[in-house]
Amino acid sequence: MKKTEKIYNTAVEATLEVIGGKWKPVILFHLTFGKKRNNEFKSLIPAITQKMLTQHLRELEEEGVILRISYNQVPPRVEYELTDYGWSLKELLHLMCRWGDSHIERKHEGKATVLVNSMLTD
Repeated sequence: MKKTEKIYNTAVEATLEVIGGKWKPVILFHLTFGKKRNNEFKSLIPAITQKMLTQHLRELEEEGVILRISYNQVPPRVEYELTDYGWSLKELLHLMCRWGDSHIERKHEGKATVLVNSMLTD
């Protein structure tokens, strides 16, 4: 089967194809602070359903942005971390966070709260 050429109107489309959606950037942002297990994601992103978390983790793994590490032990233990390719998104994700902080302040004038402190230092 011959693969047809993919056409993008802008490279932003290609970026959003990988990290677009409500939860993928949030998942990736949390991974910029280190490996995470499923239950850690659930604590950090309480509004995400298990089904959506699993789906997004699989899609990000298929794109080569995250790595799923499965430990051969009882009970089973699985961790997720950014690949080298995934680390290339760190600056973009942290810039999005900074822009979001500014937007929250501008739009809500101190009447909104960010539950998870981003801990950005760079």
